[in-house]
Amino acid sequence: MLNLENMEKQKKLKYCWCILVVILLNVLVIAVVTNLGDSVSTLSKYGSQGAEVKQIQTKLKSLGFYTGTVDSIYGTQTKNAVTRFQRSRGLTADGIAGPKTLAALGIGSSGGTSGGLGGFSSKDVSLLAQVTSAEARGEPYAGQVAVAAVILNRIQHPSFPNTLAGVVYQPGAFSCMTDGGIYHEISDSAYRAARDAINGWDPSGGAIYYYNPAKSTSKWIFSRPVITVIGKHRFCK
Repeated sequence: MLNLENMEKQKKLKYCWCILVVILLNVLVIAVVTNLGDSVSTLSKYGSQGAEVKQIQTKLKSLGFYTGTVDSIYGTQTKNAVTRFQRSRGLTADGIAGPKTLAALGIGSSGGTSGGLGGFSSKDVSLLAQVTSAEARGEPYAGQVAVAAVILNRIQHPSFPNTLAGVVYQPGAFSCMTDGGIYHEISDSAYRAARDAINGWDPSGGAIYYYNPAKSTSKWIFSRPVITVIGKHRFCK
């Protein structure tokens, strides 16, 4: 009789231990999932809502890709606008505002517009916009961004000064510095182009030179390998 009672007690004890183990495992899984959720940033996509979506809509609207209401809701219009923007920047056109798309828009992962712009000051942005406006006046928007990108590419190249001002004011580098074009009013599109280039968009394909074949007289520049042609400019290595 005692043996039967002991066996029953042991069965109940084992059952209780099994229940306890299951509960502990569930608690552990929930804790891990919660921590992962805190460490992995969510992407703004169809169905998302919040401050980041509002930033995306506002930026897309200013660039002319979004015509809907800035309502902080990632609906069909927002997704389509993101897709169009991605195609224009050579990004994967999936309609999801991932890190690369946010960077191209100039939006930080926290949902705010990145103020540092890759370490460039507001004065740098204005200078880059000023030269872009003078050098690419009348060019398509991608051509304006490409001109700004060439200036930035030179900063990283060993053959040129390693600062924006150094590149811009290098003697003979830009015709606008000698023909007075630099003093013309800066276009709004040039400011956008400067920011897009700083945020990583480079339609020039990594070029460090560009020229207009209808105006250039240098035989040397004609010898440079052409990467791409945008508007009236040829962009070269």
